[in-house]
Amino acid sequence: MNNEKQVSKLFMIIGIVYVACLLLSNLVAGKLWAVTDSITLPAAVILFPITYIFGDIFTEVYGFKKARTIIWMGFACSFFAVLVYLITIGLPHPGYFENQSAYEIVLGTTPRVALASFIGYLFGEFSNSMVLSKLKVKTQGKNLWLRTIGSTLVGEGFDSIIFILISFYGTMENSVVFKMILFQYAFKVCYEIIFTPLTYIIVNALKKKEGIDTFDEGIKYNILKG
Repeated sequence: MNNEKQVSKLFMIIGIVYVACLLLSNLVAGKLWAVTDSITLPAAVILFPITYIFGDIFTEVYGFKKARTIIWMGFACSFFAVLVYLITIGLPHPGYFENQSAYEIVLGTTPRVALASFIGYLFGEFSNSMVLSKLKVKTQGKNLWLRTIGSTLVGEGFDSIIFILISFYGTMENSVVFKMILFQYAFKVCYEIIFTPLTYIIVNALKKKEGIDTFDEGIKYNILKG
């Protein structure tokens, strides 16, 4: 059934956690994780896939329109955070302040990487939400695992390809760039699969508590409105 009741406390709580995970992911993305001698991933992969799990939960329980609101909120908060970081770095500092370079390393970002992050996020999150929404209608609400994993395959695919290509293409050998895409994508998909049982628990608990189970029948998948 569809339910357009006003935003609940649970929705707001989950939304806050979602945005927090997104902001923290962007903040720690500069740290590289040497998984093996030949595999290196950004530290953000330990947290960023959670945003896709939350995206699945939003769409599954509340529908695409509510998920769209949260996605745009995450984008706005990320943009605001980057702006604050850049302003903070640019503020004049006294001569005795010795940590300026540390701030620049941790909080600083190039326009190219910022653009890659924003575009990858929008394509990835919206495609993830749309695929899950459509699959829910087609499967008549059955096989949640198929929807969460299927939507992640699409969403994380867009995100990984767009982010890595825009950020690093032309700065290193193509084989290295494509290897980064492959390993990052595989890691994120495995992450989703491993956490599927927890997704089931959260989704079922929310549906019972909220008394809703939204099916997006006949809606237009406009990322701006509608």
